[in-house]
Amino acid sequence: MAVVDDHRLVIDGISAHFAAVAPEIEVAIETTTWAGLLEHDRFPVDVVLIDLNLEDNIAIGTKIRALSAAGTRTIVFSRHADAASIHGAIKAGALAFVPKTDTADELVLAVRSVVDGTHYRNQHVTDALALISTIEDPGLGKQEYRALVLYASGLSIREVAHEMSTTEETVKSYIKRGRRKYRAIGVDLGTKLRLRRHGIREGWLTPD
Repeated sequence: MAVVDDHRLVIDGISAHFAAVAPEIEVAIETTTWAGLLEHDRFPVDVVLIDLNLEDNIAIGTKIRALSAAGTRTIVFSRHADAASIHGAIKAGALAFVPKTDTADELVLAVRSVVDGTHYRNQHVTDALALISTIEDPGLGKQEYRALVLYASGLSIREVAHEMSTTEETVKSYIKRGRRKYRAIGVDLGTKLRLRRHGIREGWLTPD
């Protein structure tokens, strides 16, 4: 297992608890950065426990998908335990989400479940997922999706156009069509603030 958190004391505490109560689960990697995880000579590992917000401007959804591609199962833990954060992480492929307000024993239960390839859902996570499960798929095209994600991240229209190697008018068209598709399923993304909030819920972005 790997533990990734930007606070060394948190990592030390988790490692000590697992050594004491779950010695069968080895903490093979302890690191404070995403890059440190990927560059470690023991990566990939079976399970990665990763903080939702490492303040590196890389969306948690991107990290989870990269770990999945490497054959690694992901558990996200965070002080952000709102429905949007939980939904975004689970939708991106995390097998468990553990709020940092939970006990260390809860974390052990989650890891043991995920090691066996099973999703771990406590009542808090189950309730959060139920709250958001009514949102339909808007059927975005690939370019519409990318334009919305980049724009939601805080880039200007000009910056999005540069990233996508296209014109500002084309980007405006992608965003307009994307918003229209969301509006058709009852989701209003008419302001940049609403778009950003939706991006956090969907796992496009990491909460501040």
